[in-house]
Order: sequence, then structure tokens, then C-alpha cells
Amino acid sequence: MQKQSIQYDSPLDPLVAVAKRLSRYETEAGLSSEDFFNRFSQGAWRDDVQAIEWANDYRHDLALRAELGKILEAAA
Repeated sequence: MQKQSIQYDSPLDPLVAVAKRLSRYETEAGLSSEDFFNRFSQGAWRDDVQAIEWANDYRHDLALRAELGKILEAAA
């Protein structure tokens, strides 16, 4: 599997993209990403490709939010 390189025009664009993917996972599973990630981290969730992608997207979401928080804090 090749890595894809995506160019974004705004620092918010990657957050929006990840949020859309998380929303789809949540709708399919009927579970919030936070609850899923807690279960996944404790080994109480199946270990398939979709679960791994969901967990990675959730980690990415947290990192993007932290990064944007720092940018906003510095600008204030």
C-alpha cells in the first residue's frame, strides 16, 4: 500500500477531512470515536483494518486539535 500525499490550503482542511472520516465510522458503529478508542486501546475491540484506520484517524484528530490550539493560543 502506497502512502498518499495530500496538499491542504488551510490548516483547518486536514481537521475537517479527519472529522468527516470519524463521523462515518461513528455512524456505522453507533459509537463515539472516544468510546471506540478506549475500547480499542484496552483490547476490547476487533483488530481489523477498519479499526486500525479509525484509531489512527482518532489519534490524528487529537494531534491536529492540539496543534491548532497552540496556534490559536500563540495568536491571542
